[in-house]
Amino acid sequence: MPEVSESYSLGQPVAISDIGIQLKKLWQEGEGAMTRASLINLAVYSEKPGSLEKNTELIAKITENHACRALVIGATRESKEDRIEAWVNAHCHVTRAGGKQICSEQISFLLQGPCVKWLPSIVFSHLDSDLPLYLWWQDDFPDDMDPQLWAWVDRLIFDSQTWKDFDKQMGLVETAEREAKQRIVLCDLNWTRLDKVRYALAQFFDHPASHHHFAEMENVTVDFAPGYKSTAILLIGWLASQLRWKTNQQHMNGSCRFVDSNNRKINIELEQKAGSPIGEVVLKSERVKFCVAPAKCGDLLEVSRSGEKEAALPQMMPAQSNDPVDLMTQELLRGGAHRIYLRAVSAVRNLL
Repeated sequence: MPEVSESYSLGQPVAISDIGIQLKKLWQEGEGAMTRASLINLAVYSEKPGSLEKNTELIAKITENHACRALVIGATRESKEDRIEAWVNAHCHVTRAGGKQICSEQISFLLQGPCVKWLPSIVFSHLDSDLPLYLWWQDDFPDDMDPQLWAWVDRLIFDSQTWKDFDKQMGLVETAEREAKQRIVLCDLNWTRLDKVRYALAQFFDHPASHHHFAEMENVTVDFAPGYKSTAILLIGWLASQLRWKTNQQHMNGSCRFVDSNNRKINIELEQKAGSPIGEVVLKSERVKFCVAPAKCGDLLEVSRSGEKEAALPQMMPAQSNDPVDLMTQELLRGGAHRIYLRAVSAVRNLL
């Protein structure tokens, strides 16, 4: 039986032609103690140095809750010489009921040089039967992406927070979606990062008696950590798309202006502050102030509403984790298209 440990080794080196044989051997050696499980194919692509080891660690943690066949790919396009290496491994976790270990396969690839263009063939030839394919792309998308790849991808996962040119990158993603004939679901971890804040803001208006405040908003202030301005803008995009605001004035020095369906002006202020990706969020009308802010304990949000004759009574709600494993776990639990995300992007596309 193969040794199971908490180390994050890439596993057994194998020739590309022997991957199937070595996987079969892996399970034969663990027969009786290990149960193979797989619900999806999860391909992870990165061109960052050391990404194979880092992503192996992430996959080991993700598979605690999401059984899959993982294809971990590290690439170096700049290399002039072709080089391909491969490894096979298994991530095993004892079930809560004890007994057998539930294991997920990982196949790792190192691609260097012109052979990076073989990525679609490498991915397709090692998928687990007809299970859906989730592709987690951790870099900017290159201009010369092979359209053949998109025909197989069910969910494309990326993080727009790292993009330096949002419009260009989103254009490449949209091209990919068109080439796949709308098959691909776009999953932005920068959007997932907003889940708990969006939920906290939405609950202010759960009661029908609060709906009239939608039409009375005058100011919105959002604090964001260095590097997370796009996250804050996506949050504004969500508010704008849900409340049918339209941009009235381009952002200048961290501010911008929207108008609602009645042509009322809503002023937006974005302020960079150290702390959580999204810090304090304040929505104000003439009579009421809604506030969502990180609590001092760090893993909760402090939510309050106050007004002229209404003292703030803070309540606690769960805060959003920014850990990549937690973000991916949230994303993998979802199904269906992210239509609200696409509407949010459309509302603030010229601000990103």
